[in-house]
Amino acid sequence: MNLADGLSATVSVRVVPRSSNEGVAGFEGGVVRIRLNAPPVEGKANEALVRFLAKTVGVPKSRITLVAGEKGRNKIVRVVGITREALMAALGL
Repeated sequence: MNLADGLSATVSVRVVPRSSNEGVAGFEGGVVRIRLNAPPVEGKANEALVRFLAKTVGVPKSRITLVAGEKGRNKIVRVVGITREALMAALGL
């Protein structure tokens, strides 16, 4: 797969920080809810989100970009090298 193909998927995410279990918590209104153990301070939840998505989807962390929502719970994430359908399937949705 060549990254020059321009293949990427963008998804809206609502992060639930400080959860006891990490994982996908559901999909409602076009937004994926993801529970993370990390607290919402100093970008720790953002780092945890990127790490979780990379592991779950099977792509390097460098291919995941936070497009919007760096300071809030609602975020827009872009994953390069995968279709939206494949991304949603990898998240179990």
